[in-house]
Amino acid sequence: MNDGPVVLGLNRTQDASACLLHGSTLIWAIQKERLTRRKHHWGRPGDLRNIYRERLPGLDRPIDVLVECFSSDEEVARLPEYEAELQQTLRLAPGCRRVRISHHLAHLYSVFHPSPFHEAAVMVVDGQGSPVSELTEHWSGAAAVPGDWREVSSFYRASRERIDCIGKQVWDRDEHRLAGLGMFYFMLTQTMFPGEGNEGKVMGLAPHGNRSAFSLPPLDVDGGQVSVPAAWRALLGERKRFRYGSPGVRFSDCANLAAAGQHAFEEALLQVARWLHAATGSEHLCFAGGTGLNCSANERLLRETPFRQVFIPPAPSDAGTALGCAMYGLAELAGAQCEFRWTSDYLGPEPALSAIEAAVSDAPDLIVERLRGRGALCERMLDLLCASKVVGLFQGRSEFGPRALGHRSILGNPRHGYMRDWINARVKQREWFRPLAPMVLEEHAADFFELAGPCRFMQFAAPVRPALASLVPAITHVDGTARLQTVGPQDDPLLRSLLAGFHARTGIPVLLNTSFNGKDEPIVETALDAITSFRRMPLHALAMPPFLLRKRIEPELPE
Repeated sequence: MNDGPVVLGLNRTQDASACLLHGSTLIWAIQKERLTRRKHHWGRPGDLRNIYRERLPGLDRPIDVLVECFSSDEEVARLPEYEAELQQTLRLAPGCRRVRISHHLAHLYSVFHPSPFHEAAVMVVDGQGSPVSELTEHWSGAAAVPGDWREVSSFYRASRERIDCIGKQVWDRDEHRLAGLGMFYFMLTQTMFPGEGNEGKVMGLAPHGNRSAFSLPPLDVDGGQVSVPAAWRALLGERKRFRYGSPGVRFSDCANLAAAGQHAFEEALLQVARWLHAATGSEHLCFAGGTGLNCSANERLLRETPFRQVFIPPAPSDAGTALGCAMYGLAELAGAQCEFRWTSDYLGPEPALSAIEAAVSDAPDLIVERLRGRGALCERMLDLLCASKVVGLFQGRSEFGPRALGHRSILGNPRHGYMRDWINARVKQREWFRPLAPMVLEEHAADFFELAGPCRFMQFAAPVRPALASLVPAITHVDGTARLQTVGPQDDPLLRSLLAGFHARTGIPVLLNTSFNGKDEPIVETALDAITSFRRMPLHALAMPPFLLRKRIEPELPE
């Protein structure tokens, strides 16, 4: 165990999260929603006492450094309640160093410090961040901005020795006007899909539409400043016309609006990135904020800007700011060298074998086999997958970000297009147009996909090679792309064995991979969560090393 300072980072806003470091060793990072089973669960007083302390190891140790971030909402008014809970719940070491940092500063430390770069340009783009009056970083324009202004984009020149903020875009809430790329995409999403976290639906729907159908203008871009033309503001106000699934609303209208909005967003993002490159001269780009989950735009950042390398973390949205808080605390308050690099996203707490055994022993309604060794489990899973059965996989530490990367996944055979439709309709119970992702052996990825290098975290939507797309229709979206995960020789051994075995049996080094969660619920976290979801979903098996679980009455096969 690292003997460095114990550092706790807390994100108190949307997608509330927590991260614990011992020196540069990351003990765990997790979203609140994984523990409460409520998607996009906001931070609230009582989280430490009622949720984190009881379920996460290490919070009984004295905390040497504590860093929190809040955004621009009502939780800032509840600071006395948060403070009282901290004092009652945690053991703060004598001389514990504490600070509250701005939302975008937490994003900055979540993306640059864990990146592979010594220096980089950093771009943070999301809906809205901290009030300008709350900013804790040096920004020369802060004092000159009046009113209820919020940061929506931030731009930096960063190195391991120095970080400079070179610009921000701010939004005046009092004027209720749209500003910034994050706010634009949020309003685009709200027009079609109300609620939280539905931006991925817009991205999946966009390739089904005609981006020119409404003859809308591009967004207005001036350096790092993005504003929304009146024609866009007027159309986004017509929610009755575009509310997906409502009576009388045409699919073509929704698809065309999604296509136009996605294109406008991508073009503006590319202009901002090119401005940032010119301003910094860096060959490397770090990109964070909720818009960093837009993998179609990310692919264009990689291909169509002067940046030679682009790093987007597995959790670029608000959840990742807890890790950013912890990184800030380690580097700036403890003065310690930050050695953590985001090379894996399996950051959740390690599940105990005893907890898995207890969950399995309490499942008399299921057929449970305990297999000897990874090879035996792998062979049984391959038998099922090759027979076009759908298998849940629960193993090891959970993924911190929103993408399932083979530790909390549902796996399927990618060779049949009906597999995508069946999983969307029956298993996930979601819109038919949503794409499903592939995982692929890294050494064979270039055979099937046009990509610039390894893609471990599903950050980019790479084109599927046209000559081979017909071999993997279940993971090829309507626009010929796929949001892939590459699995290299040093990555998860069970995933490597499954992919190699499927390749040997079928000639295809690819498996379909989607997140292990049902409709409107977070990805499963515990063994009990996995078994509960397995019972409810029409999955054919659940692999939970060293166990394989099946149902006494097997669901129908996909068709």
